Amino acid sequence: MSALTIFTDTESREPVWHSTDAEAIREQLNAKDVRFERWEANRDLGQNPEPQTVLEAYQHAIDKLVAQKGYQSWDVISIRADNPQKEVMRGKFLSEHTHGEDEVRFFVEGAGLFCLHLDGKIYQILCEKNDLISVPAGTPHWFDMGSQPHFTAIRIFDNPEGWIANFTGDSIADAYPKLP
Repeated sequence: MSALTIFTDTESREPVWHSTDAEAIREQLNAKDVRFERWEANRDLGQNPEPQTVLEAYQHAIDKLVAQKGYQSWDVISIRADNPQKEVMRGKFLSEHTHGEDEVRFFVEGAGLFCLHLDGKIYQILCEKNDLISVPAGTPHWFDMGSQPHFTAIRIFDNPEGWIANFTGDSIADAYPKLP
């Protein structure tokens, strides 16, 4: 179940707000210019769908987003617990960073935790199947895929070169809850 937990950026143990209601999550995030919405496939994807099958099933929603925002490229990424690089990948994403473009992710299956550092607060968004999140360019954030990752996501980019991070050097991410 999708969830949003908000902490202050000085107190990582006691949240100031929490909800699993998709509409309440959307309202909280939209107020911070973070896009959060739910998408549905136009067909059953079955088990372990190929990237092309995933893109075809969601092309209608991707096209709408591209028309609104002018994104240039998209792809599919799948990470599983048996990936030999999972610890290295997790560590890379767990450090607070920004991007020069929006970071847009749609979860086809599985889950991941986006953590945004905005206006003195930490917004932890547990994204699961059918969740789309768009983190605005320049927003300090980190991502946790967990110690046993399992997700497939569509990544949508402004920049055809893909994911480029600018690490802040702040260790704030170390203080906040992570996925098991």
